Amino acid sequence: MNIKFSFALMIGALVFFACQSQKSTIQSPDFFQDSVKIEKFIIKEVSIAEKKQQEIVAYRPSPERKFDLLHSSLDISFDFQRKLVFGDAKLLLKPYFYNQNQLALDAKDFDIHEVKLVEEGNEKPLGISYNSEKLLIYLPKEYSMEDTVKIGIKYTAHPSRNSGEGSVAITDNQGLYFINPDSSEMKPTQIWTQGETNHNSKWFPTIDVPNERATHDLKLTVPEAFTTVSNGELIDQLHNQDGTRTDHWEMSQAIAPYLVAFAAGDFVKIEDQAGDLSLGYYVESQYAEGAKKVFKRAPEMIAFYSELLGVSYPWKKYDQVVVRDFVSGAMENTTVSIFMEELNMNVREAIDSEYDGIIAHELFHHWFGDYVTTESWSNLPLNESFANYGEYLWYEYFEGRDAADLHHIGEMETYFYEAGEKQVDLIRFEYENDEDMFDSHSYAKGGRVLHMLRDYLGDKAFFQGLNLYLREHAFKSVEVHDLRLALEEVSGRDLNWFFDQWFLASGHPKLEVEWDFSQPENILLSVKQIQDLTSTPLYRIPFEVSWYSGDKRFSKRFELNQVSQQFALENGSPVDLVMFDEFKKTLAELKTKRTKNEWLRQFELSKSGVSRYEALDSLAAREMSEEEIDFIIKRGLDDAFWPIREVTMRSFSDYFTSEDLLKELVDLATNDSSNSVKASAIETLSENKAPNMETNYLLWMEDSSYYVTGAALSAFLELEDAHLDKKEVAYLFEEEGSIRTIVPLVDFYTSEMIPGKGGWLHQQFEKTSGQDLYYLIGYYGDYFTKLPEEGSGKAIDNLRKIASNHKDAYMRLAAFQALFGFIDDEGVKEIVMRIYTEERDPEVKSAEDYFLAPYRDEN
Repeated sequence: MNIKFSFALMIGALVFFACQSQKSTIQSPDFFQDSVKIEKFIIKEVSIAEKKQQEIVAYRPSPERKFDLLHSSLDISFDFQRKLVFGDAKLLLKPYFYNQNQLALDAKDFDIHEVKLVEEGNEKPLGISYNSEKLLIYLPKEYSMEDTVKIGIKYTAHPSRNSGEGSVAITDNQGLYFINPDSSEMKPTQIWTQGETNHNSKWFPTIDVPNERATHDLKLTVPEAFTTVSNGELIDQLHNQDGTRTDHWEMSQAIAPYLVAFAAGDFVKIEDQAGDLSLGYYVESQYAEGAKKVFKRAPEMIAFYSELLGVSYPWKKYDQVVVRDFVSGAMENTTVSIFMEELNMNVREAIDSEYDGIIAHELFHHWFGDYVTTESWSNLPLNESFANYGEYLWYEYFEGRDAADLHHIGEMETYFYEAGEKQVDLIRFEYENDEDMFDSHSYAKGGRVLHMLRDYLGDKAFFQGLNLYLREHAFKSVEVHDLRLALEEVSGRDLNWFFDQWFLASGHPKLEVEWDFSQPENILLSVKQIQDLTSTPLYRIPFEVSWYSGDKRFSKRFELNQVSQQFALENGSPVDLVMFDEFKKTLAELKTKRTKNEWLRQFELSKSGVSRYEALDSLAAREMSEEEIDFIIKRGLDDAFWPIREVTMRSFSDYFTSEDLLKELVDLATNDSSNSVKASAIETLSENKAPNMETNYLLWMEDSSYYVTGAALSAFLELEDAHLDKKEVAYLFEEEGSIRTIVPLVDFYTSEMIPGKGGWLHQQFEKTSGQDLYYLIGYYGDYFTKLPEEGSGKAIDNLRKIASNHKDAYMRLAAFQALFGFIDDEGVKEIVMRIYTEERDPEVKSAEDYFLAPYRDEN
């Protein structure tokens, strides 16, 4: 029955009953109530039907495979000034299953010059229909799955046309980017690509969906001075008479179209090896030595993941390239990962590189995402959750469990923050845009779900299950049930319940945990699930309880599967400390009451670094006796986990006043194994105005680590009774170029109102990029606010450019805020109003509106 027809019948019935009720209202008052019930039922029925219809319309199926793309041959050249791509593509395809007489290709913002059928040396023009996104080609006959078809297409692509829309993870959709093409900026000229999700069809015609997979070869014609890097192997180079060179790259293993990539620019290649596997690190020449340190662990990562998974790195080489102005953190293009410019570091900066996580993330994708690929963006967590968890696995192996767990907690908090605004299924088939899938659910929550799955199955079953999953689906696309079935086959356990509640449902548990110590030999634990059960599952949660008696640790596993349950530890003897989920494996918000003494015992006894970290954080917010503070500081500074040593100083810095503690800080600043701890010790000495430290600060300023150097420089410049001329010392550091020395210098020049530094500061600002630029923006604005004669006009213009055009929302907002230091200058109010009017990100616009509000009131 047609839905509209059934609605008409119901409405007609309602009218009929309404007429009848008019005649019998007095005689039968219940009849009116019945008619109201019927009306409510019909309205409810209509709303349910409409909702079901909306669900059908919103559903995002896996893309239908009408053709199988076998191979793409691409011949590409460029017009830098006009940001154009000139392409000649030859695509080899065959119908996937059903006969076909039309071929639809993704080709966004092209000028199509020629489309032809290439058959036995002959070329035949073909009819087309093109709407600037889809190229529909009319084939001369109907082809079956036994046939192959070769199509030639000549075109000009306009990558920057209709660009600008993206997501939090990928901030633009051009697919191919010209960086400083006219050499007008203080940065190198480069070209690079970013294909995920379906953006590679901005520069070559293809079937731009994740469940497609093909081999390809790529000819790139670039200026002779450029170096190119792409998927696969460089098989030929042709030097042309016009000062260009054509590099021919070949990818002989099939990959998804979004993973096709290249970068071209003035790069140097640092060569390395992982066994027999060739590795390359491509960076600008001034960062060559730094790259050797930044990427130095790549060979060990490859060996580690290969052994852990039982599947060797599945590709023929691995290159990593650092580019300017990248629109994401990094991208796992098969055999050639591309990274943001923050990984451009000199040797000293590389000493404190914190980018092992992102390097590990993109490498792990070469198994999960490249080798085995999500069949649709709905299943994106099969790519991103694994890469996110790959970071944990590396930290656990290389830095230890405590470091991995702290990373894990950070990711958990990232998810909880997003969950405050939205809660959606991990695997979800209803979303407005593919880019919506690139959120903290797919990354952070998914990684934590895998951590729980590993804990439930045990390491042996979990990693053997991943091995089976990878081997069975090698060079194929997958959906979430493929993962479940592999893990079930290995473990023999049903996992539907786990996947249903964690992958296929929204939200997370909120647990109320209470202890009953009335029977010391049999402590009782009560756990209640208090999440909203109308939108969130009632969870089945395996968990661990641990307790300490003397110097011994005991543990027992339980399972929560009701709204409220009580568990008996049967511990047998009194305990000094008892903990629920000590290692923070469960993705849940906990509501529990802990006394100060319990936090102190947790800080003292727990074997878990993150639990000691948690206790320290809680104790810092409480009132404590001097004796308790002395205990915390002594215990914290002796902790083997360096973040606890650092947080101890930061949280209790005001108490480091005694001669003994100041001596201990000096020892930490000189000898600690962590440069971050050294820097914190120096900062704590400075905050407490430790006496006779000038010589130490000068010595530490020569440290190889910029963390230490920057902290010591800042401490020296804040001395009230320095013997050396602080200005003369400051001048010695102006050419270091590290943000950790630039910021103390600018802060010093601003507070001391030192003139003559405008030109230097403009130069530093204009060559700083990435996150370093974010840290500098406020200091930059302050200097020219205080000393406008040093070049406030140029500062306003530089801030305007960032606030108007920067790809990152947080950068635009920081520059917008900095402009308010000049709000009374002529024309600045108009500038900020124009920026506000043109801003497209609603969250940024809302924040800008807050800053603008007082000035609207003035008007």
